[in-house]
Amino acid sequence: MIGTPEIILIIIVILLLFGGKKIPELMRGLGKGVKSFKDGMKGLDESEKKEDDTEKK
Repeated sequence: MIGTPEIILIIIVILLLFGGKKIPELMRGLGKGVKSFKDGMKGLDESEKKEDDTEKK
């Protein structure tokens, strides 16, 4: 498990590597990526339900 000291160390390293101005851009990109992934997974679930419905008929 990752504890509080490890998380703090990771945050410090990220700040040192990218600087404070780039962090919002990185987080925005990460958020868009997660949203896209969730939308893709939702699309897969819906297509599986449609296939199951057509197979039952």
